[in-house]
Amino acid sequence: MAAATVTISPRGVDRLLAGHPWIYRTDVTDADGAEPGSIVQLVDRRKRFWGQALYSSTSQIALRFLTRENRAVDKTFFAERIAAAAAYRAQVVTRSTACRLVAAEGDLLPSLIVDRYGDCLVMQTLSQGMDRLKPLLVEILQEQFAPRSILERNDSSVRKLEDLEERRGVLAGEPVREVVTEEDGVRLCYDLETGQKTGGFLDQRENVTAARSYARGRLLDCFTYTGRFAVGLARQCDSVLAIDSSPQALSLARRNQELNGLTNIEWREGNCFDFLKAADHEGQRFDMVVLDPPAFARQRAALESALRGYKELNLRAIKILNPGGYLVTCSCSFHVKESDFLGAIASAALDARRTLVVVERRTQSRDHPILLTVPETHYLKCFILRVL
Repeated sequence: MAAATVTISPRGVDRLLAGHPWIYRTDVTDADGAEPGSIVQLVDRRKRFWGQALYSSTSQIALRFLTRENRAVDKTFFAERIAAAAAYRAQVVTRSTACRLVAAEGDLLPSLIVDRYGDCLVMQTLSQGMDRLKPLLVEILQEQFAPRSILERNDSSVRKLEDLEERRGVLAGEPVREVVTEEDGVRLCYDLETGQKTGGFLDQRENVTAARSYARGRLLDCFTYTGRFAVGLARQCDSVLAIDSSPQALSLARRNQELNGLTNIEWREGNCFDFLKAADHEGQRFDMVVLDPPAFARQRAALESALRGYKELNLRAIKILNPGGYLVTCSCSFHVKESDFLGAIASAALDARRTLVVVERRTQSRDHPILLTVPETHYLKCFILRVL
């Protein structure tokens, strides 16, 4: 059956020419005959061919661009894209049995995420088009990687925008809940069934390794979640205090401590803002503070309040650092640009009357590619700063 044709406006064409893979519904002028989740051909009003895309009947992102070529978008097409993504990971992921294997737009496979945890794969299909392709994608993953299990964690609220129900379960292989991985000399346990995202956060791996070069003395890890920074830096420190508001996350963090035979970590359930304020009042001091909070700005409207939150958080952290100490501070809010985030930190330093030196400017690990013309793929900002 021939693919349906969707006509896009001149503004839609301009977005493609600018290198962005999304066409919004307001730039679709004719989609008659296009089925929800189908692969369609894109033409302009003069019927010139511009490529092929996944079509959504409900999302404001009506089209997710796949290819400029007029070729069959079939099993071979997707197998080639997945194999290319895996070949790139073989280059940039070292000393780790966990990584993001397919990063959606970052691997030219829009709305598809595949994470590897040891011999298990966890998949998210976050659009009508990728969800419709799920059986084919599972077949390809089995053929290329022969995993023990392929799970789906399609319990993301993003699917509501695509009129897709939330799903969680086994797509192939055996049921698996917990997997232990090896990452740069650290053993980590992930809960694939109930953990955040696909089971955990894989984008900080390289930042933990970088922070290890500066870790020493007394470490404070705020928003520790399952202890990725705390466990990864503990051997370089005399003591570690790690704080999170989730008792479930801290339970897994303690498991990670045990897996690595560490005895110098104290886990504490609590609000990180409150702790930092109290620590300053009590005169507590640390040699390194890690701030890795959840996103403060999930929507553009929350940007102003998010920047206030980042300033307050960093102000409190800067005040309790010893001279020569290090601040590792992160933002995973896409709407907070790197310059704005750095500005909030600078303002905090001025209020604290401390001088900060930028030691490293970092982002997400390389298995989460950033496309130069797609700003949405650059979401994680990480700074390592020395406090004078």
